[in-house]
Amino acid sequence: MTATRAPMACSELAGLLTDAAQSVSGILTTEYPTAVSRSYLHPVLGALSAGPRVVCELNDRFEGFVADAPLPTTPAGLFTLASYASALGWLTESLAELTTSVDQICTRVGIPAQPPEPASTAPTGIRADSESEFAFNAMELAAIRTAAEAAGLPPGDYVEVLSESLLAASRITDACMEISSGLLDDAAYVLDEATTHVRISDGPNSLPTLVRSLLARMEAAE
Repeated sequence: MTATRAPMACSELAGLLTDAAQSVSGILTTEYPTAVSRSYLHPVLGALSAGPRVVCELNDRFEGFVADAPLPTTPAGLFTLASYASALGWLTESLAELTTSVDQICTRVGIPAQPPEPASTAPTGIRADSESEFAFNAMELAAIRTAAEAAGLPPGDYVEVLSESLLAASRITDACMEISSGLLDDAAYVLDEATTHVRISDGPNSLPTLVRSLLARMEAAE
């Protein structure tokens, strides 16, 4: 006869969500050594290297949460399950989008480029005046020329791929921060309700934070 596992205490459930939040936020502080010839990828390489590992870790914990026993049946357990599953799915999707963005950048720089502009002239596509889409001072222009030369790209192309890299980094940063914050909110909710019970049937406001966020995104997309 197989023993039935006792329901996890609210403190344990909150700890599961808190640990997941810390793992997700840790993606954003991961540094990855970047060769000077690939400096335009520096903004995304940390998240790109740490993200898959964190997804695997979260997935292993998730399987441990539901393995060798029936799925959670207590309100607190179901609430935690929904929050954790939403976070895992959201992070996985966000990392897939990041990977696609990096692939596009790599494809773009793989196209043969013209030699960099001479240092004595303004780089193609960028200017120091404020009317340009990209406005840089003399020191910034010099740094761009140096980085572009090391990457084997015209300065204008270097600025464009670096901008794409920064945009992709901004997107994964926003996603990780929202996921981590939502997990922490849900962990606090589980702990706050430990003395009574977690309510999961009092309307949408009782749903986990990330579930509500995903529902709002779906409604906005319609």
